[in-house]
Amino acid sequence: MEASSESESEAGPGTQRPGTGTVSAAVREHLRKLCLREFPCGAGSWNKSRFLPQTWRTWRELVPREQDVVSPGEETVEALLGLVLSPHSPWALLNDSNAEDSFLRELAIRSPPMIRDTFFHSYFRSLRAVDKEVTLVDKDLLKFRKLEELVLSANRIKQVEAANLPPKLKVLELYGNEISSMECLCAHPLRRLQHLGLGHNKLLGPSESLHITADHWPNLVSLDLGFNDLTDLQSMLASLRTLRHLRLLVLQGNPLALVPYYRGLTVDSLAQLCVLDDVTVSPNEKHLFQGLSLNGDLLAQEAQFVVTIGNVRGVLDTSLSDPEPGPEGPFITYSYYVTYDFVKDEEGDANEYTDVLAEIVKPSPSSELLVEESPEEVIENVVEDVVEEVTKEGSLESEVEEWGESELSVVSVPSTVLPTPRASAEELAKLRPRIDPRLCPSPGTVLFSTTHKPWAEVIPCNYEMQHVLRDLVPLKAFLLAGTTVTIVEEKILSWPVVLPAVDSPLSAKKGKGEKDKKEKEKDRKGKGEKEPAKQAPKKKKEPPKELRQDPPILQVLGRGLVVLEPLLVGEPLVSTVCNFGVVRTLASDRLAFAKESKKIKKPAKKEKPKAVIPVYEGDYHPEPLTVEVQIQLNQCRSAEEALRKFAV
Repeated sequence: MEASSESESEAGPGTQRPGTGTVSAAVREHLRKLCLREFPCGAGSWNKSRFLPQTWRTWRELVPREQDVVSPGEETVEALLGLVLSPHSPWALLNDSNAEDSFLRELAIRSPPMIRDTFFHSYFRSLRAVDKEVTLVDKDLLKFRKLEELVLSANRIKQVEAANLPPKLKVLELYGNEISSMECLCAHPLRRLQHLGLGHNKLLGPSESLHITADHWPNLVSLDLGFNDLTDLQSMLASLRTLRHLRLLVLQGNPLALVPYYRGLTVDSLAQLCVLDDVTVSPNEKHLFQGLSLNGDLLAQEAQFVVTIGNVRGVLDTSLSDPEPGPEGPFITYSYYVTYDFVKDEEGDANEYTDVLAEIVKPSPSSELLVEESPEEVIENVVEDVVEEVTKEGSLESEVEEWGESELSVVSVPSTVLPTPRASAEELAKLRPRIDPRLCPSPGTVLFSTTHKPWAEVIPCNYEMQHVLRDLVPLKAFLLAGTTVTIVEEKILSWPVVLPAVDSPLSAKKGKGEKDKKEKEKDRKGKGEKEPAKQAPKKKKEPPKELRQDPPILQVLGRGLVVLEPLLVGEPLVSTVCNFGVVRTLASDRLAFAKESKKIKKPAKKEKPKAVIPVYEGDYHPEPLTVEVQIQLNQCRSAEEALRKFAV
């Protein structure tokens, strides 16, 4: 031990030390940091009189003395212990030290000669090398003959040489490593092992269940395989049934735990189980799922999710800044919807359920487009028109004077270039639309959207979608990453289509009809007949104008991540309100108030007038842009429900 630590200190910081990356090297490094052979521990000038040869000590011990007397320049045992135990001492233990480290340092002060390699090999019953960059379980570990607990979590171990593990081990923890198969552990099974922790590794494939049997682990009481990539629940339970002493089991975080009947089938298959995924198995739970294991092979291996999107609040009414359309357009319409990405359904294409946003386009800005008015001029003109008409009615004259023209003429809305009818068709045809990357689905997912809704103070999406998935490994990866929810505003400019003039046969007969009509009037006057009363001309119904629409202009109003990891750890529901901050402004709300006041008509005598509350700076607290999102993982509550819904 001593020689190895000296060789480590001589090596340069950039060189690869011999034995680094092994368990024994991690143990030696830990002992070196304890400074068991340096002041105030070990033997040295600070306590040399306590360790004189026996011939010198004999006559000293025969001399009667009232109290221990130390030589000048030496320290008493109590003083040395105070330097180690005091939290303010520079020789105090590190914060992450345990009781075992404290005992070793105290022993190094009281009995320094005991601190030898043979002592360590016979003393340690538990070793912990957590986050020490260990990659190899070396054969030097066999020197720890009495070792019963070995914790090697958060390292970089890919394979374990089971022949190098002490045979008396009862607890083995390998959490957070890179182990892809348990086959290496089964080469030399640990017959006395009672707890095996392999959570947060890379175990994958149905063959892993073959390595979890009583042939390899006859005394196993606790098994943790959580957060791997195990998918075959039925074969896993068939192997776990052979472990007669198993009482605690963790499988959550695996894709197999996402099927709706996971907990019920596991509880009924393992009758002796007491705790599953850190939740006690109750007698009532055993009763509800009794008999389910008899038909376990008939259950479909699929996961079901229900995505619900509720109300959207706090959306800015962008149409307030648009001018009134003229006879030649443009006629502008706005709609709003919410998108989210999800793993593609196995049952069918996403097009069957909702709009797949493949036509998402966003025209590139171009300075060549002709502009009639700037956005600021448009807003100012709209405000002036509204305020002028409202003040004529006398309902908002005082408020308008108080607001002022400068505040009303500025609204925080996205600038939109309004092309003239002459330029829009030609210029937009030249512009190749591009996809906004924020509106694209993540790799391996499909983008789903709610139906398009017009603007309102509260936009009800009323959206519900069920997702059925059978490829469970990508599903787990998706849940760890989460889904992105986006609120989108779609703006469409429409223009009237000018139809070519077509000669009608009725126009040729029009002259002849008028000539006959005049001759009849002359005959009637000659006979002295009264002229019949003229009927009011009937208004001809104008045919609806045919409109041509430009490509939609999309704008992301808010975008955020919804964390779905709780669904992997047993939570059946993730419900949240995504808050994207305030997008409305005082000027925009005042403009909306002015337009709303303009629409109010004089109420009947019995009817109460609709209250419209003006917006003032002092009490102005706009509502943030939010959307309600809920994602539920379907879970069966009884054996009857599982067989009714999922039996193949």
